Amino acid sequence: MNKITILLLLLCWVLPGAALEVGDRAPDFSLQGSDGQTHTLADYRGKAAVVLAWFPMAYTRGCTIECKSLAENGHLLKAFNVKYFMVSVDPLEKNKAFAEQQKADFPLLSDPDKRIAKAYDVLHDKGYSVRHTFYIGSDGIIKSIDRNVRPASSAQDMAAKLAELGVPAAS
Repeated sequence: MNKITILLLLLCWVLPGAALEVGDRAPDFSLQGSDGQTHTLADYRGKAAVVLAWFPMAYTRGCTIECKSLAENGHLLKAFNVKYFMVSVDPLEKNKAFAEQQKADFPLLSDPDKRIAKAYDVLHDKGYSVRHTFYIGSDGIIKSIDRNVRPASSAQDMAAKLAELGVPAAS
């Protein structure tokens, strides 16, 4: 090996990886949900697509609007073979109360140690997660990433993206 090759290998090893992109394997997770269950990405592999809608903080304006959109228009998403979640670094009890207040009929996942937020590269410098939505195929591969989420039309936008991605209808 020449010196340049060794230097490049060292840089690849030392420098942090790039942000997740379409085509990457989605980092696995095992997170507590507001529904009292633990949800793990591997549980859905080969069975259903997964949507992870990261949000900054329960009870804030945009997050309330997004949760309400999903709660009121969940039928649009339930038409697909998909498991969908909102996810934040908020403690589980806060997400449970928020889900109950918003009448969410889907789980809100909690990542209080921020390990999964870091893996998905959604942890803001100030300690909360940024609003990005990841569309993960049943094969565990990231099919799309929405980094410009519109909270008010979140459910409609997710349903349109699922159709665009060819996610099969629910059985």
